[in-house]
Amino acid sequence: MVYQRVLLKLSGEALMGEKPYGIDPAIVHSISQDVAQVVAQGTQLAIVVGGGNIFRGLKGSAEGMDRATADYVGMLATVMNAITLQDGLERAGIPTRVQTAIEMQEVAEPYIRRRAIRHLEKGRVVVFGGGCGNPFFTTDTTAALRAAEINANVVFKATKVDGVYDRDPNRFHDAVKYDSLSYQRVLSGELGVMDSTAIALCKDNNIPIVVFDLFEPGNISKAVAGELIGSRIGN
Repeated sequence: MVYQRVLLKLSGEALMGEKPYGIDPAIVHSISQDVAQVVAQGTQLAIVVGGGNIFRGLKGSAEGMDRATADYVGMLATVMNAITLQDGLERAGIPTRVQTAIEMQEVAEPYIRRRAIRHLEKGRVVVFGGGCGNPFFTTDTTAALRAAEINANVVFKATKVDGVYDRDPNRFHDAVKYDSLSYQRVLSGELGVMDSTAIALCKDNNIPIVVFDLFEPGNISKAVAGELIGSRIGN
């Protein structure tokens, strides 16, 4: 194994599958099976999940909502996704804990860094919900922040595309995929990988980012094993 402790970032949209809204149970099952394989091999895994399949704060504010209020609603959506992932993972035989940045003790633990690390050391998957608990920050930034806090070796961003391209591959058939690129290249361009705060946090803490296709079975295991899939961002 190349990576001992991994932070996996899942977008809320990824959980929709082909559905127009909400959660596709088949996608949750597929992710859970891949994660179970990784954990069984001894890798410590934490997950940050977005909420765009239910509610996206930026969209709400664009339609007239107060930005902070819209972001808080989006954070609650991530908790719904986190609890759903916990259910799927535990049905796959993986002990899982949900920790939230917004306290809701009836359904999840509050985020406590040392407790999260202890869970990981005991072989439990930790799913972080509620973003970072503050408006105006994305779940990509939360992923970078939590990765730094738990001393993760890498951030995996599992998406609907198989890496980072110079332009949108869904719109441009001649889009060129990057196998690797620097933090600075991402920060100076308009590649749309992660927001600049997340990239800067990873850069400052020397945490590489691997972007790959979530829907290719076994890709999480391949990424953990250090296989050359997707695109790698680092020094």
